[in-house]
Amino acid sequence: MTSINWTVVLLHAAAIVLSYDTRVTLRQLFYQLVADHTLPNTQTVYKQLSARTAVGRREGTFPDLTDLNRTIHRRLWFDGRDDALGWLKAVYRRDRTEFMDLSIYLGVEKAGLVAQLDSWFEDRGLPILALGGFASQSYVKQIADDVQAHGRPAVLLYTGDFDPSGEDISRDFILRTDCWDRVVRVALTSQQVIDFNLPQAVGKASDSRAAGFMARHGELVQVELDALAPDVLRNLFEAALVEFWDEFAYLRSLDQEEADREELFGVSGR
Repeated sequence: MTSINWTVVLLHAAAIVLSYDTRVTLRQLFYQLVADHTLPNTQTVYKQLSARTAVGRREGTFPDLTDLNRTIHRRLWFDGRDDALGWLKAVYRRDRTEFMDLSIYLGVEKAGLVAQLDSWFEDRGLPILALGGFASQSYVKQIADDVQAHGRPAVLLYTGDFDPSGEDISRDFILRTDCWDRVVRVALTSQQVIDFNLPQAVGKASDSRAAGFMARHGELVQVELDALAPDVLRNLFEAALVEFWDEFAYLRSLDQEEADREELFGVSGR
């Protein structure tokens, strides 16, 4: 591609963002444009997309993207008693998996995708683990302690990049936490790369994990999890969750939550 018509690209990119019911990250948007051959898969073009969408967002001509890494940190405060009680009414909820036989965790390599997972599964009360690369020992211990505190067999539904590091990040995490009764790799897999025609980059032969990856898959490639369309990723999680989700136990927790709410506030939350 020798020339990019950015006016056309940005119109198309805005339509992609607006087509989803959750905000998307810049990387997700970029890989959607790579996947449909609108843009080449280069770091230079990625930076150009970042700069041009930023201008559009400042001018109000491009929809907002999500940025989980930067936020305003402020202690919670209230205007008074009524304000505090109103907040408690709005946020009160029980553990909606408390009556289930399993603890179910959603794992993701990219912290930037947490907001989407939360919007999809917030109502079910499923904890989300964002690794952000190889997990620190403090985080590993925190998760293992959390699983132990619940006292139930634990299941991890995990997503990560399809490349040597992506596979090793999950291997390392599972080994060091050592608390999972089942681990299901929701994405990415070699078959999904083919099925969804995801854009591939050549893997780094200098990576110490490259030889093992090639032995398992027959080629050395890098495929980003962000290349999956958000609705596809959601469907993959939903499909994996079916085996473990107990709807009756979930409804029981909602009934208990409703009874608590009426006792505490004298009002129904539904």
